[in-house]
Amino acid sequence: MFRRADRRRTLLVPVLCFAVLAFVVVGAVLAQILPQLDPLRADFRAPLRPPSLEHWFGTDATGRDVFARTLAGGASSIIVVALTVAVGLVIGGGLGVIAGFSPGWVDSGIGIVLDLVLALPGLITVMIVVTLIGPGQVTIGALIGLLMAPAFARVARSATLSVRGQDFVHAARIMGAPPLRIVASEVVRCVLPAVAAYSFTAVTVAIVAEGSLSFLGFGLAPPTASWGGLIAEGHTHIASAPWICLAPAVVLCATVLAVNVLGERWGRTR
Repeated sequence: MFRRADRRRTLLVPVLCFAVLAFVVVGAVLAQILPQLDPLRADFRAPLRPPSLEHWFGTDATGRDVFARTLAGGASSIIVVALTVAVGLVIGGGLGVIAGFSPGWVDSGIGIVLDLVLALPGLITVMIVVTLIGPGQVTIGALIGLLMAPAFARVARSATLSVRGQDFVHAARIMGAPPLRIVASEVVRCVLPAVAAYSFTAVTVAIVAEGSLSFLGFGLAPPTASWGGLIAEGHTHIASAPWICLAPAVVLCATVLAVNVLGERWGRTR
């Protein structure tokens, strides 16, 4: 009986996590194609309305639907997350594989560069760059990805070091395969699972970082909707209309929690 209950819990948790992520992804897509979910459409007759059948998450001070704006904020987070993981995976993962597979001086040189990047205060660095060149989804996603690259590199380097001495790598060298081909065909496929597991952490960092930047006024500029921006807009009405910032905050926390749980389970089964 207890085993069945444990199995049900084991299955229920990832199902709920996938449901949360599906809600965010599907909602983000629908917010881009359905005019009813236009995050900028304002109903001036219904400002600061509480949640109802007409406005599921209520409305803000200008009558804009909080549900539609929350879904649009998910789209912004997805773009930033995709850029973060892509930049971190390609640049950081590539440098990590090169460092782990190459001679000592190459490894040391890459290590020094990565340590310099790690020494930078991440959030402050992004704020400075955004102030200089302007906010945007591409800019913020690329910057967070670059700052996450050292962590990707360390994971990839560690995995590469464990693979470099394997028999199949030695066999490829004996057969005369060039180093680039060995890395592409033998090493990368063994490193990818470890880097993919770390990508879950990068996703949560990107979501929280983008939300924090938008909340502080250094993220996506209005009228682009973002979860952090929605929370910042709603905190001035938190006493009279708490739903304005509560809805995006709950969705943000649920998304981060779902990604963390799935990432932990991926790491166990890897």
